[in-house]
Amino acid sequence: MLFQLYSDHAAVQLVGWLLVFCGLVLLNEIGRRTKIGGMLIFVIIPLILTVYFIAIHLGAFGGANSDTMKYMDGWFHYFKLYAADIGCVGFMMIKYKWGLGKQEWFKWWPWFIVSANIMIANVSDMESALAAYAISGNFSGAWWASNEGVFIYGGWWNILNAIAGMINIFCMTGCVKLYTSKDKNHSDMLWPDMTIWFILAYDVWNFEYTYLNLPTHTWYCGVALLLAPTFANAFWNKGGWIQNRANTLAIWCMFAQIFPLFQLGSKFAAVLPRVYGGATEQGVTTMQLYDQAIALYNAGQGKTSAAGDAIAAMGITADPTAQGVVAVMALAINVVCIMVIIKRSIANGRNPYANNVFEGTRDFEEAMARAE
Repeated sequence: MLFQLYSDHAAVQLVGWLLVFCGLVLLNEIGRRTKIGGMLIFVIIPLILTVYFIAIHLGAFGGANSDTMKYMDGWFHYFKLYAADIGCVGFMMIKYKWGLGKQEWFKWWPWFIVSANIMIANVSDMESALAAYAISGNFSGAWWASNEGVFIYGGWWNILNAIAGMINIFCMTGCVKLYTSKDKNHSDMLWPDMTIWFILAYDVWNFEYTYLNLPTHTWYCGVALLLAPTFANAFWNKGGWIQNRANTLAIWCMFAQIFPLFQLGSKFAAVLPRVYGGATEQGVTTMQLYDQAIALYNAGQGKTSAAGDAIAAMGITADPTAQGVVAVMALAINVVCIMVIIKRSIANGRNPYANNVFEGTRDFEEAMARAE
């Protein structure tokens, strides 16, 4: 079992998950179907939020007492939000042929922005593994507290997942074979060669990344957020997965930045993963874990044995079984994916990054049928 979904609040937590999933799917549809919708969600709202972020740092809107400042003021949160949103705007430029979007070389933008985000995650995985090693002297597992206010149990599983992430970058093929959909509103930027092979490899790897490095958030950002774009791609937006992914990620980051207590302290607080063994039985909440972790980080003890002592004092016993299993799965599926790509590339005698690899497969042909 991946999550401790058996508390008295389990039904409410499931409702919270459905609200996030449905909200992401709906807002993605608003953002992708028209230029007005895209401009509103990915340009106007981020500009308004930028003014808000500057204002709270200057003391307005509650200043240091605002939820954003108290719970989401780390550089990583801002970086993730703007990196995702810049990706969305770039994709809009390509599909609507705005400015640089008309240039052939700009078609490398999606590959670049996705690769950069994967590499950031890989660095986080290695940071966690090295933090555990510094504390325990091995990679068998140790607790540390991050600047996001999260207790992380780092170990060899982080190393496996970082390797899977590196391979995943090279599983993106047909990188410049991008198209605009031929529907009335030219709604989608299509990447036909990004078929179920890559999507599955990415989803398993990225779920494990959140499961390892953002465990108290992964109920939403590792499950609902990953399934929303995959669901849309499977049922009505074939070939548009990467656009769906960028859109939903930016939307979630904006929401989480403004309403962090939704997943930390409300009745919809994220379900705790298995690694926090016994937390649910002990009545430990997501907010309690945050408060303890951020206190340790602020005291300069985040990467010391004090993190393990704090966890033990709450009656929690580390259970990294699921972390290890999913890490092995992430590495295995990415190895299989890259082997399939190599095999098909050799058979076709083509560079897999400048050319399509999956021509003739169902996913590819269904996406190409939508291309202008």
